Amino acid sequence: MPSKDPILTPELLKIIKIFGAASILLVVVFSFFDSYRANNSGEDRTFRMTSASRLYFLNLKAINYVRENRSDAGMVLYRHNGFGLESEEETLILVLILNSQKDESYLYLEPKNIDWPIRLSFEENGQTRLLNFENGNKFDHLEQVTELQKLLEEEVKLFLLDEDQKIPLWSSESEKDAVKFTFEDYFRIIEN
Repeated sequence: MPSKDPILTPELLKIIKIFGAASILLVVVFSFFDSYRANNSGEDRTFRMTSASRLYFLNLKAINYVRENRSDAGMVLYRHNGFGLESEEETLILVLILNSQKDESYLYLEPKNIDWPIRLSFEENGQTRLLNFENGNKFDHLEQVTELQKLLEEEVKLFLLDEDQKIPLWSSESEKDAVKFTFEDYFRIIEN
């Protein structure tokens, strides 16, 4: 009677153990890099807000803002109370915009009692520099406000130029706080 060859030989068991351990090790290693996977959807996530960040803003931070519903555009605009919204002075207001239909948020630079283009001046290294901002799309506005944020972090005094008038921009404490909190709230909303 012929003898049957054993299926699970010691060599085969070693190979199974090696491949089993290697596959478990690969699963563990790749699980650490799960958040680093490529985004091949083609979707721009620059302005994307998460539900958690939107709820955080609406429940805790929105109380400090004047809310304007724009049902025609499907957006809600928020202007911080510290900007002195009732004042008739020429100034700029940061408007935080939530577009719930697209799950996006934008930051808009809104001129008050002046028209586009916006001209700003500031002193850097003893020289007066000028900034010209044109009204544009959401990418243009993001570029403009990030440029302003960098200048404000350096504590540069900004002046709004209107018909050769040099108007101090965001000089009161309430306006400085409004700008600071609006930037903080916006960048927290779009954190990905």
